[in-house]
Amino acid sequence: MSRPATEDRTASPHPANRRGRRARRIVISLVVLAGVLVAADFGLAAYAEHTVSQKARQQLGLTDDPSVTIHGFPFTTQAIGGDYRHISLSASGVPIKDLKDVGVNAELTDVAAPLSDLVNGNTSAITIGKLSAQVTIKASDIAKIDPLTKIEDLRIEPSSIEYVQTGQDLTSAKDGATARAETQDKSKAGIRVSGNVEIGGQKIEIFCFAMIELHGTTIQIIPARLQYGNDKETTVVPQAVQKALLPNFKATIDTGKLPFAVTPTAVVVNSGSVTIKGEAENVQFSRMASGG
Repeated sequence: MSRPATEDRTASPHPANRRGRRARRIVISLVVLAGVLVAADFGLAAYAEHTVSQKARQQLGLTDDPSVTIHGFPFTTQAIGGDYRHISLSASGVPIKDLKDVGVNAELTDVAAPLSDLVNGNTSAITIGKLSAQVTIKASDIAKIDPLTKIEDLRIEPSSIEYVQTGQDLTSAKDGATARAETQDKSKAGIRVSGNVEIGGQKIEIFCFAMIELHGTTIQIIPARLQYGNDKETTVVPQAVQKALLPNFKATIDTGKLPFAVTPTAVVVNSGSVTIKGEAENVQFSRMASGG
């Protein structure tokens, strides 16, 4: 009796299987290559961000490198062309004139930076097509400006312009034209400055409602009215006492030359700080240092 033929295990694989394995190898190779290219792209971007950060630290007089992010992917195509769509920069503890702990945030667009200069650490050729910058001054810095030094535990909060001027919140009643006019004028805002003031040998918490206005590179705090009490209930300070105390809340803050040679165009009062905003065009990176 003849035995059934056994399977020839040495036979060549089916052509379809060979093609499948070949395709898998190609796919794996492409995935690995893509991973290497992406890693290289991120590595080059990180190096460029570090270079810009170090130069910014030197020019701004910082003790630590500021945060720099170069947006957009892939980075390599931007680097080869020397054109960057969007770069973000942020730093804290920036000294500007008499201010020592200023926060700086800037959004740079249409930045031209030759790759060879960037790799060699030469940032003098970097130009910024347009930038939006803002500088935030903390209440702790503002408290060091005379005569605000006479106020203990100085605090800052936003206030409406109507309340500063009239002592009443007219937001719900004012017409649209007034609202639009106030919205368009970004060079001034209402502010509430509070702290402890000594009156007749006693420390009393005083609330000063004032206007804060931009005048070139200076900020002026112009007091309008004083109240005392607490956050829940306050009483208007008598006029005779107001006349004596109001000058203690009037101050001028010189911001000097702001980073990036930005001219201030708007002021915003936050809880615990004041932010100045500005824009500029066609700025050289080497001019970003603040005035000393």
